[in-house]
Amino acid sequence: MFKFLKEVVGGSGAGLKDLPYNIGEPYSCAWGSWLHCRGTSKDDGSAVSIFSLSGSSAQDGHLAAGRNGVKRLRTVRHPNVLSFLHSAEIETYDAGTPKVTIYIVTEPVMPLSDKIKELGLKGTQRDEYYAWGLHQIAKAVSFLNNDCKLVHGNVCLASVVVTQTLDWKLHALDVLSEFDGSNDAASGQMLQYAWLVGTQYKPMELAKSDWAAIKKSPPWAIDSWGMGCLIYELFSGTKLAKTEELRNTVSIPKSLLPDYQRLLSSMPSRRLNTSKLIESEYFQNKLVDTIHFMEILSLKDSVEKDTFFRKLPTLAEQLPRQIVLKKLLPVLASSLEFGSAAAPALTALLKMGSWLSDEEFRVKVLPSIVKLFASNDRAIRVGLLQHIDQYGESLSPQMVDEQVYPHVATGFSDTSAFLRELTLKSMLVLSPKLSQRTISGSLLKHLSKLQVDEEAAIRTNTTILLGNIATHLNEGTRKRVLINAFTVRALRDTFPPARGAGIMALCATSSYYDITEVATRILPNVVVLTIDPDSDVRTKAFQAVDQFLQIAKQYYEKTNAADTTGGAGMGISSNPGNASLLGWAMSSLTLKGKPSDHAPVASASSSALTPSSSNASSAVDTPSTAPVRVSSTTDFAEHPAPFRVSSTPDFAEHHVPTSPTSTDGWGELENGIDGEHENDKDGWDDLEPLEETKPTPALANIQAAQRRPVSQPVRQASSLQPKSTPRSSKDEDDDLWGAIAAPAPKTAKAINFKPNVTDDNDPWAAIAAPAPTTKAKPLSAGRGRGAKPAAPKLGAQRINRTSSSGV
Repeated sequence: MFKFLKEVVGGSGAGLKDLPYNIGEPYSCAWGSWLHCRGTSKDDGSAVSIFSLSGSSAQDGHLAAGRNGVKRLRTVRHPNVLSFLHSAEIETYDAGTPKVTIYIVTEPVMPLSDKIKELGLKGTQRDEYYAWGLHQIAKAVSFLNNDCKLVHGNVCLASVVVTQTLDWKLHALDVLSEFDGSNDAASGQMLQYAWLVGTQYKPMELAKSDWAAIKKSPPWAIDSWGMGCLIYELFSGTKLAKTEELRNTVSIPKSLLPDYQRLLSSMPSRRLNTSKLIESEYFQNKLVDTIHFMEILSLKDSVEKDTFFRKLPTLAEQLPRQIVLKKLLPVLASSLEFGSAAAPALTALLKMGSWLSDEEFRVKVLPSIVKLFASNDRAIRVGLLQHIDQYGESLSPQMVDEQVYPHVATGFSDTSAFLRELTLKSMLVLSPKLSQRTISGSLLKHLSKLQVDEEAAIRTNTTILLGNIATHLNEGTRKRVLINAFTVRALRDTFPPARGAGIMALCATSSYYDITEVATRILPNVVVLTIDPDSDVRTKAFQAVDQFLQIAKQYYEKTNAADTTGGAGMGISSNPGNASLLGWAMSSLTLKGKPSDHAPVASASSSALTPSSSNASSAVDTPSTAPVRVSSTTDFAEHPAPFRVSSTPDFAEHHVPTSPTSTDGWGELENGIDGEHENDKDGWDDLEPLEETKPTPALANIQAAQRRPVSQPVRQASSLQPKSTPRSSKDEDDDLWGAIAAPAPKTAKAINFKPNVTDDNDPWAAIAAPAPTTKAKPLSAGRGRGAKPAAPKLGAQRINRTSSSGV
């Protein structure tokens, strides 16, 4: 028959082409004369099962019974009866001989005997699974007998199939017939196709064709006998060969034996109703109870649900693994998705999902989890965030950016501090999968607000998170955000672990800062914390100072080497990557006093610095004397308090609010250093080093003049003042310092600061340096260093002036 079917599938029959399913390989066994094959849908490729029955003519008795089975299977609907999808009857010709084949397409199932061999269950797990399967078949038979008044006629191992979720389903309805026991006048056989049933499966009254006795017996009498045959075949592991074998009860479980004997009673009226069999003690086990609870979950109250789902993770470990994954897991995922399950069920779902392969997890569990993010149940949201490390890696970037993050982001502004902190910590897993647009446009705004949160732990963890996700930020965002977040906010926090987190974050992200930022923005802020009241903060501060000083020393050595070799190779050596992920604030709190556990990275790394002129290299070689003090004052004029060494800074007074006009929350914190990042010059490329630390003769004369009183201006000396003086000639009569002004310098050297506006009321303008003969490179306007006060410019210009012969 299979050879014939393959010929038909091969295309010898024209009618088979109209069947919208592809027929695959057959199974080793099937009920009666049917052939059970695997199959797939031509539309979507979904799996199906295809049963086929062939006959030599349309009047063949097997085909007539097959047509009855198709009709019954199409009309009988029950969860434990095989689901019908499609049927067709096709006539073909083989060597001129007509052949008629009936096809039934159902949900994908497998013969029970094959599935038992595949599972290989033993001991208690086998008994529990058998109990669950028999429970399902008993419900199906009870439905046919008691509710529909139908008789199946051949309940046995071959008439049971198993679905992909390991549910047992009854099929082989060819013999199915109405029970007309109430019609006493009716004569003849009640089961028209009873001849299809094997003799070993027939009860005594059916074997004798005693229809009168059958009509007087209850509707379940024949099928209860069949249930006894199924139980024997199931536990003995062999096919029933003759009726006498049913007396062998060695393999039957003790708790099921009384019911087994009643099912096989010789008197039809005394046979156990299958509806009573369901209540047997044998079916009271963990697996049956668990699945039954899940099926009626919507009828349970919240207390029962909560108790059940809290026990389920432990219970699942004791149940057969395959049954948990293929039966319980889909039911649990569906219950969570549609809201009938409580929040603790999420823990059980993720634990069961951990037993799946990565691909199976993405298909069976992940879609339900993604849908749960849209839930308004706060308990569900908390559970999702608490366990995000278990499934976060399986989420695709597109899924995170479009479906997950928009719902998670609502937790940043939640009134519950616990939920805000969980949302914050979840970003460690989700941020690598977010697009730069989402990070810059949404995530950083939320983190900016959390860094000034009322909860100290949240502020601390926000700093730690920024340090951990710095590698996922683009270069422009890192320049704008990191230093401002770590120095202006974290290092000035009133909570000691928050300050410690700021120091660790700076160390962990040291490779993202150039030497200018290290020298002018990071070290001045960190050095202040070496006198912090908290010992842990002090320890971290000293370690950070050592690390960043090492970076500066490396740059110094590279600069000297570059000067020696003609300016080649100006970059700073940078160790690849940054520190390992920073621990959350709880570690800082519980491990206080153990600075070794929180020590920053020992490697001193920094991003490479590409100079635009030799001035940048020589500026680093200049000793930190007066010029360094001037530049420091200029750079940090916007935040002077933390840099006054004479007074210990009060961290409680520095609480920076979030600007409503900021793009991501850190723009308002920028100082002069960040104003010129577009050209990567930071406003320092035009600053020439001071060649002399000793005052020039002209400067010495001026200082001497300042110490003695001036009784009268010397007008004759005004002719010595160069024509290029920035002041007008009419002001010279009123200028007390014009008589000692120095002439124009003989060498034209670029001046780093150029005054933008001349103030007539400035008493120091008369001794300002003359304009150089070569044009100095101007600084960009705005927030750069060019807009700083003129006092620092005076000192630098007077040092570079040449001596005047008129003084």
